[in-house]
Amino acid sequence: MKPLDRSEQRQLLAIARRAIEAAVRRAGPDDSPGPNDPPAPGDSPAGSLSTRLSEPAAAFVTIHEHGQLRGCIGLMRFEAPLRLNVRDAARAAALDDPRFLPVAETELASLELEVSVLEPPVALPDPAGFVAGRHGIIIERGMHRALLLPQVATEMGWDSRQMLEAVCRKANLPSDAWRDGSAQLQIFESACFGEADAAGETTGG
Repeated sequence: MKPLDRSEQRQLLAIARRAIEAAVRRAGPDDSPGPNDPPAPGDSPAGSLSTRLSEPAAAFVTIHEHGQLRGCIGLMRFEAPLRLNVRDAARAAALDDPRFLPVAETELASLELEVSVLEPPVALPDPAGFVAGRHGIIIERGMHRALLLPQVATEMGWDSRQMLEAVCRKANLPSDAWRDGSAQLQIFESACFGEADAAGETTGG
């Protein structure tokens, strides 16, 4: 998918914010629509959006509060429209990330949102080909699977080995499992932007 322009980024971030606000205020698990459901009240009508946002692409939505991670969920639905993946990932990040309590209505004003649009992953036969900061990484071995976005390496100051070890730990595997020939590694690239970026401001990441 070609890079999104500033207007398209703002539209996706607005979709994410409206989805979170609607989900938190009604906080009903049975209210979460599927990928083909019509927009809920407050969602942007599809006709008013850039047509590129209806192209298929996977997405993650990351929520920060006062600079701290508050939730992050992604949907690797490469066949679904980008705008719907962002909508559904935003709701899930606010309510369903198992590492955090659901976002409360009193927190909404202090949330900072970030969207990552993912390219399809490709197999990584040789870990030496992994470039921290450029590539996201996926590891899978048996029933264990985990993913880290490219920007995690930059945010944490990790090199390639540290990033590979971290994704292993996230998958509840030994930190050197990436060296195991039975582990399947995949890499991907992504475009990441936050609300401050889309507004034309600078951000410390």
